[in-house]
Amino acid sequence: MIARLFRRANARRQAVEGLHVALSMAARHPGLYLRLGVPDTVEGRFEALCLHAILVLRQLNRLPAPSAEVAQDLVNSVFTQLDASLRELGVGDMGVGKRMKKLGAAFYGRATGYDTALDAGDTAALRAVLIRNVLGGEGDGAGLATYVQAADEALAGADLDTLLGSGPPFPEPEGFAQADEARGAIA
Repeated sequence: MIARLFRRANARRQAVEGLHVALSMAARHPGLYLRLGVPDTVEGRFEALCLHAILVLRQLNRLPAPSAEVAQDLVNSVFTQLDASLRELGVGDMGVGKRMKKLGAAFYGRATGYDTALDAGDTAALRAVLIRNVLGGEGDGAGLATYVQAADEALAGADLDTLLGSGPPFPEPEGFAQADEARGAIA
């Protein structure tokens, strides 16, 4: 009996790790940086990871059990990786806890902002929160906001088996140009 429980827990852990890898890969997509204006910096990559994790968590929170458990496992996996990344960057043991607390507050603050704007269907509010958080106050955020809305819509059609199996159905960022870039192509 214990072996069966261990196998199920191990299988779920592996599935969550696969989901984490899939959202990490989406957050590293070059189109986010080259076409949508996400800064290619440590901070920009953190923001892209948070954004994609939050979008997946939104869908997990809409699904029936055991999705809430998977969501918590995913959060744990993401923050375990962030902890390891801080240590790789040379942050000492004493500073990791303080930084993790700040990263956690930033993550949940962003989740609230993105959720509020997406739930209200408020594109202007979504653009504003994306400009502030992801784009570091630069750019108009139109392309990124359109990408986020399309990703949220695509994820809304994904069930738990899809998310854990083939991964989150994120759109290709290249299809969502920044307004400045689009105007340049028209001129």
